[in-house]
Amino acid sequence: MHLEEKYNGKRIVIEIAGTILGSFIMALGVSLFLLPNQLSSGGLAGIATITYYLLHIPMGTAILVLNIPLFAIAVYKLGKSFFIKSIVGTITLSYFIDILDKFPPLTNDRFLACVYGGILMGLGTAILLKVDSSTGGSDLISQLAKSYNPMVRMSNIITIIDIAIITLNVIFFGEIEIGLYSAIAIYLMGKMIDVLFEGIYFTKLVLVISHKNEEIAKEIGEKIQRGTTGLLGKGMYTQEEKLVLMCAASRGDVGRVKMVARKIDPRCFIIIMNAREVFGLGFKKI
Repeated sequence: MHLEEKYNGKRIVIEIAGTILGSFIMALGVSLFLLPNQLSSGGLAGIATITYYLLHIPMGTAILVLNIPLFAIAVYKLGKSFFIKSIVGTITLSYFIDILDKFPPLTNDRFLACVYGGILMGLGTAILLKVDSSTGGSDLISQLAKSYNPMVRMSNIITIIDIAIITLNVIFFGEIEIGLYSAIAIYLMGKMIDVLFEGIYFTKLVLVISHKNEEIAKEIGEKIQRGTTGLLGKGMYTQEEKLVLMCAASRGDVGRVKMVARKIDPRCFIIIMNAREVFGLGFKKI
């Protein structure tokens, strides 16, 4: 029990630290790139951008106030741990944005601002996702919607909210370019989340269907030093049982696997798929 409490305590410290770090990185993207150039990253930050220029309310303060109704609902629907981390994330994000807003922007070029702002926003958000936290806004709305209806796709909700907020920004500022640049920032933000949250070790999964699978597997093992697995399959048209050869290979090895298979059996059937992450011998360690 003592060890379990020690582990839980360490995990909580790591998650809170990750929440604060992620919030700080997001604040860098907002205060030093997006906000000074009137760009939006979607969600409540987009509304806060409008109030910043319209009512001169500090953006961090506006984000905090806008999130209060969401947290009032979330306390009843979401877990205590997620709720506390989200509170920490929202407060620290708001604080960091208002502090960093006092510094001059790093660029006044909107294209550079949307690129680097989007990358930093994506990096910060990915860290928050890693520790199962949030900074409120559209991701908290999507979490709440999913708690009411598990069939709802969170990505669809976030996309709809972002489109609506960007449209409001375009209407308020009267510049279509703001919407176009903001869309680039949101796209880059999503890509950074994919890379950092799901991994950068893109691997290919090769499936080979042939009557000479044993020869192909042996050659792949000896020449390319990649392991293969035989899966039992059945051709539904011919009703013939076949062995499907499965091989996880790096990008550089895919061409060699194809060459070996086609050299042994020119009529073999090859399927190549993306595998986001592969753990084990010859690949990433768990």
